[in-house]
Amino acid sequence: MAKHYENYRLQDALSLRCIPQLHGAAKKTLKDALKTIEIEMNSCCDNPIIWPEGEDGEAISGCNPDSSYIGLEMDSACIAATMIAKMSERRNNRLVDGSLSEYPWFLIKNPGLNSGLMIPQYTQAGLLNDMKILSHPSSVDGIPTCGNQEDYVAMGYNASKKARQIVDKLEFILAIELLSVFQAQQFMEGELSTGSASKAVLDEIAKTVPVMEEDIYLYPHINTIRDLIHSGKIIELVEEKVGKLV
Repeated sequence: MAKHYENYRLQDALSLRCIPQLHGAAKKTLKDALKTIEIEMNSCCDNPIIWPEGEDGEAISGCNPDSSYIGLEMDSACIAATMIAKMSERRNNRLVDGSLSEYPWFLIKNPGLNSGLMIPQYTQAGLLNDMKILSHPSSVDGIPTCGNQEDYVAMGYNASKKARQIVDKLEFILAIELLSVFQAQQFMEGELSTGSASKAVLDEIAKTVPVMEEDIYLYPHINTIRDLIHSGKIIELVEEKVGKLV
């Protein structure tokens, strides 16, 4: 087998080789964000703080309402999610590009007559562009208010709002990649087989998503796969085969 593939694709693209490194970095970023947010949610964020000591107590004006922790962590989460999406889109591109995958262009029989999965890759590109714009850190900005008394703010709310939007877009980008993998199965060489976890995911998709023989309306199928991601079903199927993903 080694002789057969001599001088053939000596290295995989980084979007394939660097999956563990990026996913590890992204998971660490999200774990750090979760820990920080849980601490913040259990902290005192009032101003002033009423300190009940002495006869009348004391009102202390500090900066407990500051959202620096939230802003920084949510901005980091936005960047981590966008990097996952960036890599996913590149892997998907390698599947639908016939010169790279050596499958029929856009993973459809009779390409040219059929568009196949060409347009979903456009959708990925548009979503990813949105995510990159939203990944600009909110926390680096600040607009003085309150007669210049509040001359520094961390914009934690806006960072959190962006993170929520980015998560929605990421789910659709990943769903489109999974749709391409599902569609590509029919063109794989006979001696190639999927891993047990991959097979479980693809079998689940096959329950509701058809293999395309010609162009069809794809949004319902993309949305079905997105729902599997959003509900945690994909993770559940994978963990049944490989153990808990940390």
